[in-house]
Amino acid sequence: MIRFDAVLVALAVASALGVVSAQHHSRKLFTALEREQTRAHGLEVEWGQLQLEQSTWAAHGRVEKLARERLGLRPPTPGQVVVLEAQ
Repeated sequence: MIRFDAVLVALAVASALGVVSAQHHSRKLFTALEREQTRAHGLEVEWGQLQLEQSTWAAHGRVEKLARERLGLRPPTPGQVVVLEAQ
């Protein structure tokens, strides 16, 4: 009978250690999940800022101004325009 009790106590201790280990692992995973969600949110904010910056740099007026000032480009005269029709 004492041997049976010892086996039951050993199983109870092993089960308790398994529960503690599982809870610890679960908490570590939850912490990692929260960290990654925070990182994802930061990346979404940065993506929005980059899109805004891109739209500013690619604005038609800015591109046209740089083309005139830096590259010396100008709109074509009517005689330089050739219109092609697709058939």
